[in-house]
Amino acid sequence: MLRRITILVFGLALASSVRAQTLRVAAAADLRFAMNDLAGQFEKETGTKVAISFGSSGNFRAQIENGAPFDVFFSADTEYPERLIRVGAADAQSLTVYAYGHLVLWAPAEEKLHLAERGFAALQDSRVSKIAIANPEHAPYGRSAVAALKKAELYEQVKAKLVYGDNISQAAQFVQSGSAQVGVIALSLTFVESMKSGERWEIPVELYPPLKQAAAIVSASRNKKAATAFLEFVTGQEGRKILLKYGLAPPDEEKKP
Repeated sequence: MLRRITILVFGLALASSVRAQTLRVAAAADLRFAMNDLAGQFEKETGTKVAISFGSSGNFRAQIENGAPFDVFFSADTEYPERLIRVGAADAQSLTVYAYGHLVLWAPAEEKLHLAERGFAALQDSRVSKIAIANPEHAPYGRSAVAALKKAELYEQVKAKLVYGDNISQAAQFVQSGSAQVGVIALSLTFVESMKSGERWEIPVELYPPLKQAAAIVSASRNKKAATAFLEFVTGQEGRKILLKYGLAPPDEEKKP
């Protein structure tokens, strides 16, 4: 009888330990608000704790390749997860396109730039001395911002005004704080209360390469079962609703230019 009780207690303790194991997520900065909602709902439904680190996709790629202890990587593009797969640092079978992102111009309402009516023309306003974007060297949204400005034949005229955030979230913070008058940022960052009062203009998708965002499980992860479950949740019905809430279109709902 005592042996049965001991086995039962051990089994319950082991199950509790598995549920309490923390899933470590590296997430592109455009997911700052969406990922918090996703992780919160996943934890509520499964009991699995999710610890999220936000930053630029390129920096995470380098960190993971050098052994950073993440379980799953949500990039703002497909290139960085694919590079990890090529060097054996991520699982090829787990590669999943989870959403398409979008670019917007955003400015505080007090700037009175009338972005909805003027679009890119507002960037040449004499009152605009700083335009925030993410660093194109390691942030997909920064590369797309440069591509859009070039396609609109504005890059040469405004490049002296550009200020670079380490990631797209920092670029948005530059505009919110007044360090820049306007930003070329992720649509997904503009749905929180602190940014809803600002002006916003969605940049036509034909002006930049599709922001196809992919995730992959890190090869060195010791929590692959939970990582797989989280990926399935993000791409499932509940996850899709949360992504759409933040302007991130699931792959089959993205409107191609």
